[in-house]
Amino acid sequence: MKSAVYLLSIAVIALGLYAFDVKEDNKQLQQAIHAQYTNSLSNASEKLSYLQRSVAQSLLFQDEKALQNELDNIWRTSNELRSSISGLPLNPDVANQWLRYIGKIGDEAKRASTNGDYETWQSKMKVVNKNLEQLTDEWAVATAQFYENDGNFDKWQQVAKTELEESPFKNLASNLKTYTEKDFPLTTSESDWLKKRDLKHIRDREITKDEAIQVLEKLVPGIEDATYTVSKSKDDAPYPFYHIQFVKGSRVGYADITVKGGHLISFLSERPVQPDKNITQEKVKELVQQFIDRAGYDDLALVEMRENHEAWHIHLARVAGKHNAFVYPDGVQLKVSKDSGELLGLNAMEYVQRENINENQPVVPIDWKQFFRPNTVVEEERFIYTENEAYELRLCYEVIARFSDNINQTYRVVVDTENHDVIKVEQLP
Repeated sequence: MKSAVYLLSIAVIALGLYAFDVKEDNKQLQQAIHAQYTNSLSNASEKLSYLQRSVAQSLLFQDEKALQNELDNIWRTSNELRSSISGLPLNPDVANQWLRYIGKIGDEAKRASTNGDYETWQSKMKVVNKNLEQLTDEWAVATAQFYENDGNFDKWQQVAKTELEESPFKNLASNLKTYTEKDFPLTTSESDWLKKRDLKHIRDREITKDEAIQVLEKLVPGIEDATYTVSKSKDDAPYPFYHIQFVKGSRVGYADITVKGGHLISFLSERPVQPDKNITQEKVKELVQQFIDRAGYDDLALVEMRENHEAWHIHLARVAGKHNAFVYPDGVQLKVSKDSGELLGLNAMEYVQRENINENQPVVPIDWKQFFRPNTVVEEERFIYTENEAYELRLCYEVIARFSDNINQTYRVVVDTENHDVIKVEQLP
């Protein structure tokens, strides 16, 4: 009996010590997170004050060198400030509005610095300067509460995570939204991009849950007679869709299908893959083509195929226009099993969003021998449509080029067909 009491006492003491250690570990973790958040907040506040001063100072100068220096400071500081704000656990509405407003200031500074249009910059910034000064003051008032918590993480977290209606950032968020819309109204291309993102262009009739299942079974025949659970998106979703979960044998997965028109947006299926059984690449292409035919994707073409130990990852893009250009923003990504060619994953959101192309964009020829240095070899050239930084869809040359003396340095270069701006450069693996 004494041995049992002794062992029980030892166990109680051990549990007590363990609970104490866990509590201490949690306390240390909270202190570390509190310190990280406080440092990020201090850095963001410092950068915001510096940005506001730089914007104000840019209105002083007529001297090009002095103004150029301020514009460089504004562009650099706006990027640093966006990074600091991204690391804070702020209400998403506040964070997103801040990131857009600050980003717009940085973009304008970079544009003015590049094209030398200083008068336009100073004209725009007269209003922005006043608004940014007020926003900086409101930020200081709102964030003061974060420094009054005396290291109490619970209080700090409560202030950071509270609902916007009860948040010290409520007034700041409201003014940010107003100033963003007033100071930096959406361009036509940005507006079109938002409409595509929210699938505002779909005018098809609405389908039922049963019809959504029929769409899925037509596209993915291997899951007929599965057990389904169907739910609908929330009322505040950008667009209504059905979320279908299914189970059939070892297969478990889900699919999202739009209520309007029954367009498959995404699909994922999980099951054991047999690593010792592989079908040929040509067979995979044949099965992919069969899927494309079932889905009615009659304007897609294969862009690339990559493989790992269990699946092929396939990228398709829409081909359109008189130049038969690849419309990269209208892409479909597929994941196909190597053991049977079964569809394991799909992302067709970009294809459903569908871009409107401009077939009248001029095509000015480029002499690649003059465009690149002498030791550069152009291996491939084709037309593509892709977006620039302003969300404008542009017709471009896509060139695969490499150095003649180093085959390991191969690059993909995208150049606008009209103004020959370099849109993108990336080194290929």
